[in-house]
Amino acid sequence: MSLPPLSYDPRTEPIRYLKEALEIPSPSGQERLVAQHFVRGMKAMGIEAWVDEADNARGVWGKGPLEVALVGHIDTVPGEVPVRLEGDKLFGRGAVDAKGPFAAFTLAVGGLPEALKERLTLHLVGATEEEAPSSKGARYVAKQLAPKWAIIGEPSGWEGITLGYKGRLLVRVEREKDHFHSAHHEPNAAEELISYFVAVKSWAEAYNIGQRPFDQVQYSLRDFRVEQPEMRQRAELFFDLRLPPRLSPEAAIQKLLSFAPPTLEFRFWGKEVAYQGAKDTPLSRAFRYGIRKLGGRPVFKLKTGTSDMNVLAPHWPVPMVAYGPGDSALDHTPYEHVLIPEFEKGVAVLKEALAFLAGKAAPRR
Repeated sequence: MSLPPLSYDPRTEPIRYLKEALEIPSPSGQERLVAQHFVRGMKAMGIEAWVDEADNARGVWGKGPLEVALVGHIDTVPGEVPVRLEGDKLFGRGAVDAKGPFAAFTLAVGGLPEALKERLTLHLVGATEEEAPSSKGARYVAKQLAPKWAIIGEPSGWEGITLGYKGRLLVRVEREKDHFHSAHHEPNAAEELISYFVAVKSWAEAYNIGQRPFDQVQYSLRDFRVEQPEMRQRAELFFDLRLPPRLSPEAAIQKLLSFAPPTLEFRFWGKEVAYQGAKDTPLSRAFRYGIRKLGGRPVFKLKTGTSDMNVLAPHWPVPMVAYGPGDSALDHTPYEHVLIPEFEKGVAVLKEALAFLAGKAAPRR
């Protein structure tokens, strides 16, 4: 199935453009239709655009020497949030995480003056599978592009500039053993896993003493399963860790194994190293300029989650920030929404920041 060309210019109907994106379900691995929507939107704004082999929505604007990558993800977590306008709130899955920020990217680029094409080459990437450990879209473009600056599309609030994200480690632990009578004085498979997770919690809580949230290890129990035994007991535990810069995934694995009994079986994946960028770079100055020009007060942020910034930073050793309209506290919630005035300000800030990078302030539309 392919979507027809847009019958309107998204720059004159930006909320309609975003609303239609929210109405297309795009859980991780099912992004092709929403990628087509963003491609037709970019084409309607005069941006060269296509869907690539990873189902990313891609766009290129300009032919200048200053290359900027704008990477925002277009997949969402599962779960329907009915798309609707209530006053100045636009509800829908992806409104803030992160179709909204990527829509803002495309609108900002589409609204830049033509004269800046001689200074800038802007690479737009609506990336797939960010909400999955695979980060398929970001990994696909990581070795294709070599930007001078990179902007990641994630909700920061229109006055916020995100400098870093924690790392991540996903862990699955299994225990299988012969079945025995419940009156026997021995922990069963489930109890052994419970004891192990208690030890993980104790380690993390001791590790975190005196540390700010960004420098702490966070743990989250995601699943716990017990199979009803006949001859063999089997239990399975799944948890994730959010890792600070001082703890790599490999170091965390060594620690987790150090206090695990040899009877447990482990699987580790989703390994991402934490990233924290510098405050004072041409890129951060561009955003500070844009936010102040719109009457805001810039705020630097460090996020306790993980994003495609973690995936791309090892490949692109360049100044990098995350930016986008929306309140990240609404991520993954049943009431996810973006405020329309904030969305509009986010677009305007992006335009000002990109023009600043080109060495020329953008005119107000």
